[in-house]
Amino acid sequence: MTELQKHVAFFDRDHDGIVTFDETYQGLLDVGLGAVPAKASAALINAALGPKTRPDNSNSSRLDIYIANIQKGKHGSDSGAYDAQGRFVPAKLDEMFAKHAKTVPNAMSEDEMEEMLKANQESNDFQGWLGAKAEWEMLYKLAKDKDGRLQKDTVKAVYDGTLFYQLAAKKG
Repeated sequence: MTELQKHVAFFDRDHDGIVTFDETYQGLLDVGLGAVPAKASAALINAALGPKTRPDNSNSSRLDIYIANIQKGKHGSDSGAYDAQGRFVPAKLDEMFAKHAKTVPNAMSEDEMEEMLKANQESNDFQGWLGAKAEWEMLYKLAKDKDGRLQKDTVKAVYDGTLFYQLAAKKG
């Protein structure tokens, strides 16, 4: 599995390679999102990724996310930390923190994160930028440290597919 597939596999509760709306919702609850934001986020996530990842010959719901095809769900205005195949690119993570973690090395404040999102915004890509913004704001809410910063190791754990398991274990 690529790191992007591992990132998504957390939500695949029955390990069938398909993430349904209910599985996304339950996974978001498990990492600490409240019921209302989890339901809204699951709807947006599955509506955005389901059609892009669905095999042409599938008879399943258009909202189901297929892990094998998750790289097709990559959007513009992202950090570039996943390549076109969904593999993690550590140099992009290093570059992100070198450019945007100005107050504390290896940690970004909320303002620095917002600056990074603006810097990554591609012209004429409002939808991709909005997706990136929603992802990063959810990450910040769930994983900021006691000083209100996102640590580089935490962001790396998002990209390598381990953070959701860590958050669920901490909550559990």
